Amino acid sequence: MYTYPMDIVTKKKLNILIQLAEADKHFAKSEREMIFKIAADKNFPEPEVNALIRNPEPIDTLGALSDEQKFDYLVACMELMHADQKLFESELIFCKSIAIKLGFKKNVVDYFVDNFGKKPLNDMKKVVFTDFY
Repeated sequence: MYTYPMDIVTKKKLNILIQLAEADKHFAKSEREMIFKIAADKNFPEPEVNALIRNPEPIDTLGALSDEQKFDYLVACMELMHADQKLFESELIFCKSIAIKLGFKKNVVDYFVDNFGKKPLNDMKKVVFTDFY
């Protein structure tokens, strides 16, 4: 059996997204598709994704990530929250806890919700690191 090299950054990201998808107690098809697309884009094995869905791991500290990776995690959380066209309070609370673990102020999530899809990501990134980090 071939074992894949473990991409820990992608695994942590997928683990967070899986738990976010389940935060509203409804793992929507659009959320599931997005998670599998991210995994495929990173050549992360599908059986590993299924294992994480069945048994998500505790979310460790996320401080060791680069600023680029932290922003990528935040954007992925926002995209997933918007995937099913519904925002749930439980998802917002979960995202705020992730934002804090990433080293951001929790109100960065409110900024993202207000501006997501309305401003270019590069513009948002400047604001995020200037005002919310």
